[in-house]
Amino acid sequence: MKENTCDLQPDRPLPPCTIVIFGGSGDLTQRKLIPALFALFQQDRLPKHFAVVGCGRTELDDTSYRSRLGKHYRHEGPKLSAWNRFSKQLHYQKITYDEKSFSQLGDVLRNLDQRNKTRGNRLFDLAVPPRLYPVIARLLGKAGLANEHENNNGWSRIVVEKPFGHDLDSALQLDKILHAYFQEQQIYRIDHYLAKETVQNLLIFRFANTIFEPVWNRHYIEYVGITAAEKLGVENRADYYDGSGVLRDMFQNHMMQLLVLTAMEPPSQLNPDAVHDEKVKVIRSLRDFDMQQGSRIYLGQYGPGAIDGENVPGYRQEQGIPKNSTTPSFAMMELFVDNWRWQDVPFFLVSGKRLPRKETRIVIQFKDVPHRLFQGMFGDNINANRLIIETFPEEAIKLKFQTKSPGTTTCLRSMTMDFTYQEHFRNMPLDAYARVLLDCMNGDHMLFWRQDGIEASWNFLTPVLKECEQQCGCDQQLHAYPSGTWGPDIIQDTLKKILHN
Repeated sequence: MKENTCDLQPDRPLPPCTIVIFGGSGDLTQRKLIPALFALFQQDRLPKHFAVVGCGRTELDDTSYRSRLGKHYRHEGPKLSAWNRFSKQLHYQKITYDEKSFSQLGDVLRNLDQRNKTRGNRLFDLAVPPRLYPVIARLLGKAGLANEHENNNGWSRIVVEKPFGHDLDSALQLDKILHAYFQEQQIYRIDHYLAKETVQNLLIFRFANTIFEPVWNRHYIEYVGITAAEKLGVENRADYYDGSGVLRDMFQNHMMQLLVLTAMEPPSQLNPDAVHDEKVKVIRSLRDFDMQQGSRIYLGQYGPGAIDGENVPGYRQEQGIPKNSTTPSFAMMELFVDNWRWQDVPFFLVSGKRLPRKETRIVIQFKDVPHRLFQGMFGDNINANRLIIETFPEEAIKLKFQTKSPGTTTCLRSMTMDFTYQEHFRNMPLDAYARVLLDCMNGDHMLFWRQDGIEASWNFLTPVLKECEQQCGCDQQLHAYPSGTWGPDIIQDTLKKILHN
């Protein structure tokens, strides 16, 4: 038996660096980024020399910042000791978004470089509202903080989270500003869905196993279903969500990435540029929207209903949502990839809020067997093979197939062969944010969007976004569905086959 390849590929040492978090006093930093960095510290996977600088408008100093972020660890024994060591590297710099403030930040970072031996390597993480992305990029550039390898500077990298623009024009404008000061290799566009273990494993599953890739095409696959369902409503995101809706919030980034990973051709090498090239080819092969012969879209908005036995308000009754809002909270796209591998195979992309349960998975539905082979002895009850790649509630891969039940009569029974990460890996790997931060420090672009992919995605979606927004004013394309149900009645037949078996 061959050795475990993980034993042969230890983590390479990370270069020293300073991680600068804009929005350092905000919710995303407290809930995701600092816990992710602390997890890396506990596993001894941060650089030997590092510092973390939170930047924000809130009036704090180093001591109060450390106390604010560490309140969850005060009563956790072993974690408290680790936190005390980690928190010594936490710093805070109050900023206002102007040139003077960023010039002062530059002085602080240079002092920290000398004190912590971080060699001028800096990772700028933008945990702020998207409207501040171009502002911060411009100010970093004018302060000289975007420069790499000049005057003995180290590397400089900027991390932005989705959404990458609001449509094609705004995405191009954001790209223009970013590239005025940063090269493409300095820009890391996070989609944390891509850092989930099951999603990462999809490429290995397809291209490192000979039994799947030969049947991964239109000859053997009936359809593909990609679902990202949520139980929650808009919660405290009303201002953002009502201006974006489910298409901008989920489809332009998460759903499109899951689609291209499922549909892409084998890259020539498993390196970032080769993988991104194949992803872009898929997006450019998508059939235009046409409800008669092309790709199709169905939109919905949740109304009052019940989740887990508790009554919940409808979308228009949520705090901060206009009473006449026509923003969709649900969408199903039926897409077609016009190439040799996938011609006429439908890809169903489903995402929505206030659905019965939280669920994220990819379903590969194989075609039926030729029933006449069994001379009708099973009637129409032979279920086709079904592969499920799930990231929530479990991280798992499951294959459904037919077997004969024990006994003298010939009866079929559906069985599931499954692989769950929790069962085989007791110590689960890093969460998505820890993984993407690690890759940013390593300079690995594999799990990040490249600009041409973003442009191709917006180029495909912007026309249908504009059309839907124009027609939704008359409620012509917006179908209501009660909270706690699987979306609008008009598409229930399709949803049942994607979601319920």
